[in-house]
Amino acid sequence: MMPAGQPVPMQFALATSDGYQCVLEAFLRAGWKLSKLFICPGNWMHDNKQVVERALQLGASVQQSPITHDDLVTLGAQGCEALVVASYSWKIPQWSPFLKYAVNFHPSPLPEARGPYPLIRAILEDRSSWSVSCHKISEKFDHGDILDAEVFCIDTDECHESLFVKSQMAAGRLAERIAGDCAALWQAARPQVGGSYWPRWTEADRSLDLTQPVEMIMRKIRAFGDLECMATINDTVIFIHRARAWTEAHTAVPGKLVHASDLMMLVAVKDGFLFISEWSFNPPGATACRLRR
Repeated sequence: MMPAGQPVPMQFALATSDGYQCVLEAFLRAGWKLSKLFICPGNWMHDNKQVVERALQLGASVQQSPITHDDLVTLGAQGCEALVVASYSWKIPQWSPFLKYAVNFHPSPLPEARGPYPLIRAILEDRSSWSVSCHKISEKFDHGDILDAEVFCIDTDECHESLFVKSQMAAGRLAERIAGDCAALWQAARPQVGGSYWPRWTEADRSLDLTQPVEMIMRKIRAFGDLECMATINDTVIFIHRARAWTEAHTAVPGKLVHASDLMMLVAVKDGFLFISEWSFNPPGATACRLRR
């Protein structure tokens, strides 16, 4: 039995992956109690082993399948009041008849950059700042009223992995505010007006044009990071995992291989050279070794 006068912890369900375990920890520190964890199947980009282990330690159940209407009915009947979502691919059914709150943490300054993964384009557009937003879950993806947002800087040499970590840390800080004052922030949430949708990247988006200047080529390589850019060299497509470039006057034809040493390659670009030190014939996530010195 709870001591007299002590508030009863709010029960919540969470849909997330390892990268956003910081959101779980923020709610736990605020006194919330995890009743159930929902996960998507893990892949080479997003794992869920750590957050599953943490949930089981807390005595919560775990489900690796889309949230259904029946799941929400059961959560409500068990006293769960909120559903918190961060990095979850499946659509959430109508939740309001069963839960008091349902929020999603989205890695963009909503209403701008709705969509599945806006971080890459943020670097491609050379943004100087970015944010993670927390919004009510509505019928349309990323369209619900905004409770709050956490703004942070993007450095001039930002890469995909560092921006991903920055967004996770920002989500954790934002989650502390949401968990600490959920009712007031929910009540004061502001509607989204206008905005934009950024679709998931395509093969063309991550294909390098080796006739471009060093700055543009390296920005794309940084933006995709471990997701890897593609390039065609000597009529062969490769996936670039590690590279650097520099400006230097030359007379070589941009896009041509000008030097090779072991498995390393030096390619001419418009205003300098691209040095490729780690690459593969296979796309990222495939079972294949990286070719390197």
